[in-house]
Amino acid sequence: MSAASGSDPRTLFDVRGRGAVVTGAASGLGFAIARVLARNGARVLLVDNTAETLEEALGRLAGEGLEVRSRVADVRDRAALDEVMGEAASWGSGLDIVFANAGISSGLGRRFGNGVDDIDPERWQAVLDVNLTGLMHTVQAASARMNDGAGRIVVTSSVAGLAVDPLVGYAYSSSKAAVTLFAQNVATELAPRGINVNVIAPGSFLTAIGAKNPGNTGMIDELTRATATKRIADPAEIEGLALLLASPAAGHITGSVFVIDGGVLATRN
Repeated sequence: MSAASGSDPRTLFDVRGRGAVVTGAASGLGFAIARVLARNGARVLLVDNTAETLEEALGRLAGEGLEVRSRVADVRDRAALDEVMGEAASWGSGLDIVFANAGISSGLGRRFGNGVDDIDPERWQAVLDVNLTGLMHTVQAASARMNDGAGRIVVTSSVAGLAVDPLVGYAYSSSKAAVTLFAQNVATELAPRGINVNVIAPGSFLTAIGAKNPGNTGMIDELTRATATKRIADPAEIEGLALLLASPAAGHITGSVFVIDGGVLATRN
């Protein structure tokens, strides 16, 4: 797929016939990303480690007549991801788009009494294993099998990885800071192959990660107050940015970080 020309949105944002993989696709941002790609004509392989939720997500999209498949896999398992990307590469015209979105939370931050002395080493390691090492596995497996020329890898970071955020746990913010720099390093390496690598840094979206936190109500109230828009975003609001970064319109965009946070960072300045 060559660089987009003209201003026809049917060309600029055309992902028809493109092969995509989305991790963490059973719910939240991952499901919204998979949905917008599939609704715009991409072949989408949904990946998650929760079989029941993944089956439900697949059924919702397949019920719309979309070209979707699913695969249960844990991003901590490199061999499993090799199989996932291999399947995507052998489906249709191959693998063109990967959203490395899977992640877990480390719980509430120091605003809620969880200071540096309260870090649980086991939880710290579990979060880094999924959010950082799992993302590394995803990108490695994807780059080994992705079509050259117009590839797209998009990783999910967080505004909590871009600036100090006392609302979220140390492990989560630390892992997301590392994710951002990792992706920018990979962007410089893969650019000669025509593969663009970018970062989405979401702010206050109501997803399964946040909903499962103990004391969730207090955190949602704090997150709402921290935004300029004074509301928590719906996961569907990620779709426009995701489609942009997967499309020909992003042909000259790589190594960039796209904040979508309802004005959280702007409000802090």
